[in-house]
Amino acid sequence: MSDKSVKAGATAVKKEEGWWETVKVIVEALLIALVVRTLLFQPFNIPSGSLVPTLLVGDYLFVSKYAYGYSHFSLPGFLDLFPQAIPGRVFASQPKRGDIIVFKLPSDGQTDYIKRLIGLPGDKIQVQHGRLIINGEMVPREPIAPYATVNHFGRPEEAPRYLETLPNGVKHEIIQIDGDEGTFDNTRVYEVPPGHYFMMGDNRDNSSDSRLAGDQGGVGYVPFENLIGRGELIFFSIGDDTPAWQVWKWPWTVRWDRIFQRVH
Repeated sequence: MSDKSVKAGATAVKKEEGWWETVKVIVEALLIALVVRTLLFQPFNIPSGSLVPTLLVGDYLFVSKYAYGYSHFSLPGFLDLFPQAIPGRVFASQPKRGDIIVFKLPSDGQTDYIKRLIGLPGDKIQVQHGRLIINGEMVPREPIAPYATVNHFGRPEEAPRYLETLPNGVKHEIIQIDGDEGTFDNTRVYEVPPGHYFMMGDNRDNSSDSRLAGDQGGVGYVPFENLIGRGELIFFSIGDDTPAWQVWKWPWTVRWDRIFQRVH
């Protein structure tokens, strides 16, 4: 065999090894992405204004799926083959009052909702004249500058804005488009059942949440196993009238100041 033949054979082997290494790298990258997407972080986008001013329509955020452990609701369909085999949660960790949480709507078990956790199991929750009351104590709020938003008819409006402080010290902003006498600004006392949570939007007069029962078009009490994860970080944000795929409009429509903001 000539030297030329040997060199040609060696080149073919190297090319084959190089191709196989590329395939392995791609497969490994896909497996890592699958693990991250399945068990660690999942992207969600905000389709409604129920959490304004905290989250805006067009925000894209990462949700930590490990924050509260895992249930069959937080697993992708191809892993959730036997839902009854995972009752409740595994590696469970209790959520904290004030967390921004993505969960499956209890009434259908399919629709993703995102709200702020206000009531823990056993809490008594009420709203009177726009003021949140937890276990008989009115939650402090401090008026701050009005918030420029749109009303129920899509018209620009400045809404009263407050900094609310929950019993565990979590501070967050809320707005009251209808002032303190909106549709759900005077409620009965809700007693949160064991293993359930009471969720509300920060846009108090424009949020379908636990103040309304599931069979009436609201959320009702949310079971622990319905929780998917905790909102952590805004990784992209674009004006609510611009589709994200219209990249040629990004320089003018992307909300650059919101990217990499923590969710709280």
